[in-house]
Amino acid sequence: MKKEKKLIIKGHDKNPFVRFWNWGWGIYYKNPEIWNYLIVGFLTMVVALISYYVLTRTCLNPKNEVELQIANVISWVIAVIFAYFTNRIFVFKSKSKRYFHEFTSFVGARILTLFVDMITMFLVVSVFLGPDIVGKIISQVLVTVLNYIFSKIFVFKEKTVKKP
Repeated sequence: MKKEKKLIIKGHDKNPFVRFWNWGWGIYYKNPEIWNYLIVGFLTMVVALISYYVLTRTCLNPKNEVELQIANVISWVIAVIFAYFTNRIFVFKSKSKRYFHEFTSFVGARILTLFVDMITMFLVVSVFLGPDIVGKIISQVLVTVLNYIFSKIFVFKEKTVKKP
């Protein structure tokens, strides 16, 4: 199945902007799923960071270990809900009608990475006394990579049906 390259500009080979544009889309079309995941993963990370920031700057104190983890878990819940729908629609293009099973598998995989997030936050903020927002950024990078692997392998796995 040949991938359609809709956004590549024909002609104007001397124009550096056109060449850069075509080069960028050429890279994208080699593996669009990973690029879509990076975009959605980045947006999910932004949702997590903004919700965490709002919580810790309005009603929860990041210097208190319990409130730090409460803010972390609430921002995680918001990010997981956002991530499920965007991954389902834009990244893995799931056609499954088993929404509950797919969602619970997605949340189950994300719970594993929540522990990575919580441990990273605890180490950076409580043990090494680093800034909480730096800990959140570090944890989000680790979590994004692990979430892609878990989503690809366990949640949105392709089911190939062989026809006789």
